[in-house]
Amino acid sequence: MSEDAEPMVCATCGRMPEEESAARLTWARGREGDRVVWTCAECSRRHLRSIEGKLDSAWW
Repeated sequence: MSEDAEPMVCATCGRMPEEESAARLTWARGREGDRVVWTCAECSRRHLRSIEGKLDSAWW
């Protein structure tokens, strides 16, 4: 298990990685308040435009 208190679970689809160490290279990690959230690679690709739309203009 990771250093985070909870196991990795995709916040969008609920998928759990087969191998956490490999998923740490391909999954997106974010924060919602004081909580760590993960998004699997498939959901990240599927929802890329939505994710980009939430970034501050300073990123662009």
